[in-house]
Amino acid sequence: MFCSMCYSCSFLYSSTAYGLRCYNCVTNDPSTCTDIVTCPAGFDRCASLTAAGVTTKTCMPTDLCISPMKCCQGNLCNGAIPTGPSVLLLLLSSAIITFFV
Repeated sequence: MFCSMCYSCSFLYSSTAYGLRCYNCVTNDPSTCTDIVTCPAGFDRCASLTAAGVTTKTCMPTDLCISPMKCCQGNLCNGAIPTGPSVLLLLLSSAIITFFV
């Protein structure tokens, strides 16, 4: 019983330590990139590269993140859907209108 608890705890620790999730695809249309992978140990960045009209998104180790590749930290940060201020402002204004109407 104790050993199975130790195994479960070590599994949770390793999945947390190496649990970065990134979009993973090779496509002509970045908006169709919906496959998500959990990065293996040592791959601590999400990356995106567009060359000759083809976009590649994947996990990447920090030391291989060199220009023109764009690397970022954080789950699904190499996504196709922008989440910048304009999108957040649109969502906020929609919520306010819905609340007051």
